[in-house]
Amino acid sequence: MGGGLKITTGIIAAVLVTAAVAQARSVLAPLAAALFIIAIVWPIQERLQSWLPKLLALAITVVVTAATCAAFASLAAWGFGRVGRNLMADAARYQAFYDAAVMWLDGHGVSFAGLWAEHFNVGWLLRTMQYVTGRINTTLSFWLIALVYVVLGLLEVEDAGRRIGRLENRTAARVLLKGSKATAAKFRKYMLVRTQMSAVTGLLVGLFAAATGLPFAFEWGVIAFVLNYIPFIGPFIATLFPTLLAMTQFDSWPAVFGVFACLNVIQFVVGSYIEPRVAGSTLSISPFLVLFAIFFWSSLWGLFGTFIGVPITLAILTFCAEYPPAAWIADLFGGSHEDKPKTA
Repeated sequence: MGGGLKITTGIIAAVLVTAAVAQARSVLAPLAAALFIIAIVWPIQERLQSWLPKLLALAITVVVTAATCAAFASLAAWGFGRVGRNLMADAARYQAFYDAAVMWLDGHGVSFAGLWAEHFNVGWLLRTMQYVTGRINTTLSFWLIALVYVVLGLLEVEDAGRRIGRLENRTAARVLLKGSKATAAKFRKYMLVRTQMSAVTGLLVGLFAAATGLPFAFEWGVIAFVLNYIPFIGPFIATLFPTLLAMTQFDSWPAVFGVFACLNVIQFVVGSYIEPRVAGSTLSISPFLVLFAIFFWSSLWGLFGTFIGVPITLAILTFCAEYPPAAWIADLFGGSHEDKPKTA
C-alpha cells in the first residue's frame, strides 16, 4: 500500500511539474537558454579572466558568442540570397505550375478558387501578419532576456561555486558542484556532435545536389548545415526549397519527387538514425530518450523546446548519476558506470 501511494504521489507530482513548466515557459525558457550558453562559453570566460580584467573578459566572451551566432545567420542569409534570386527569376514558371494545378483540380471537381476565396482572404492575411509580428516580438524579447541572464550568470559562476562549496549539507554541495561540471562538459560534447552531424548533412546534401545537376549545390549544402541546428523545422526548410528549384530545372515530375524523397532520406538517416546513436554513445544517453526528449520538450516549449530538450534531459540524467539514491535513473536510461559517484 505504501509503495503504491509513493508511485501515485510521484505521478501526480510529475504531472503538476510538467504543467507548471509549460505554463511558465516565458520565464523558464530564456533561463534554460542562458544556462546552456553559459555552460558552453564559460571556458572562454575562465581563460580570458585569468589574465584580463573580469569585465573585459566578459565583454570579449559576449562579443565572441554574438559573433558566432551572427556568422551562422549570415551563412543562411548568404545561401538563401543566392538561391532566392534564382527562384524569383522563375516566378513566371511557378505561376504556370500554379495555373496548371488549379485547372487539374477544377477538372476533377475540386473548386480551388472557391477554397482560396473562403480561407485565404484579407482577414486571414491580417491575422497572419499579426501572428508573425507577435512571434518576432516574442523572439526578440526571448533572446534579450536570455542575453541579460548570460551576462549576469557569467559574472556569478565563480561566486556561486564558492557559495555551494560552503553549504553545510556536504552531499548537496558535492552533487551540485560535480553535477554542474559534468553537465557543462556534456553540453559542449552535445554541441560538438550536433556540429558534426550538421556538417555531414550539409556535405551529403551538397554532393547529392551536385550529382543530380541541381544548381547551387554548395549553397544548398551550407543551408542544410546551418538549418540542421534547428530540429524538424530546419531540415524541412532545407528540403522544401531545393525541391522548388528542381521543379523549374527538371522536365519530369518523377525527377522532382525523386529529389524531394532523396533529400528527406538524407535528413531522416542522419537526424533520426545516426545522430541519436552517436549522441547516445558519446553522451551516455539512450537514443530512444534522445528522440523522446525532442518531442516532449517541443510540446512544452515549441520550437525552442526541440533544441533544448536533449540538453535538459542530459542535465537531469547527469545530476541523477551524481546522487546515489537516483543513480538508477541514469543507469536505466543509458548513464555509464563511470559517471556514477564512488561511494565508500
